[in-house]
Amino acid sequence: MSGRQPTLLGIVELGGYPNFVPLYRRLGFHAELVSSQRRAQAYLKRRTPDVVVAEFNYQSDFRDRTSNLESLMARLQKHPQTRVIVFYQTGYEAKLQRLSSRFPVFEALSLPVDADTVERVLLRALST
Repeated sequence: MSGRQPTLLGIVELGGYPNFVPLYRRLGFHAELVSSQRRAQAYLKRRTPDVVVAEFNYQSDFRDRTSNLESLMARLQKHPQTRVIVFYQTGYEAKLQRLSSRFPVFEALSLPVDADTVERVLLRALST
């Protein structure tokens, strides 16, 4: 990532945590936020971000997947250099572990998340 501004795609579907865009920008990211997986997929057709920050939303009523992230993670398999940071509800940790056993998750942070923790993880993502 040296020599150019790193890119970050934030996917905020449910929210319930602080807006981290000012933090992303302070750390030097060109950050773009989308509000759905459909919009994230459209973004990924045009660009490959250095970091993706997304929520893990488990839904038992999905027919062919268990969460909102399977399609995103499948697309990102073509880009192993992209670091994926996931925010999740503690009650769904086992479901997230099942996803992360199939797809690489750089870091999973349980809600509630705070700016200091997110900053530490992002700095680590930039240095790897």
